[in-house]
Amino acid sequence: MRFGHVNLVARNWELLADFYCTHLGCTRLEPARDLQGPLVDAGVGVTNARIRGVHVRLPGYGDNGPTLEIYRYDPLIAVAANVRRSGFGHLAFQVDDIEATRQALVDGGGTCIGDIVTTSAGDRRVSWCYVADPEGNAIELQRWLVD
Repeated sequence: MRFGHVNLVARNWELLADFYCTHLGCTRLEPARDLQGPLVDAGVGVTNARIRGVHVRLPGYGDNGPTLEIYRYDPLIAVAANVRRSGFGHLAFQVDDIEATRQALVDGGGTCIGDIVTTSAGDRRVSWCYVADPEGNAIELQRWLVD
């Protein structure tokens, strides 16, 4: 068994794919998907379902690494994202410069959630913060510190 992908449901899948590729080092994998019909309806359990979107390769793992699947599902059910809700809370990216990456995400349409903090994790320290992407999905930026 091996990990495959994480799915991010988007209101605007093209905007989010561009955001993750431009600001977080992901690579878009073609072709984009546009799926509908009886098999899609059966798979998602909804009549007249449609799925549109694309996979983006996550950075740091090469050509066979895991992907983030950014899809628009129709009909869409909108729910506000929050790092404290039950279920999946956020995606985490390890970065060299939290301040610069955070600012680039904000400049690209994201928003800050809280402050940059440094905490202990066993015998190591980590600086981290949360940022929301343009649709409000939480992203953790982290930098592990060497003493």
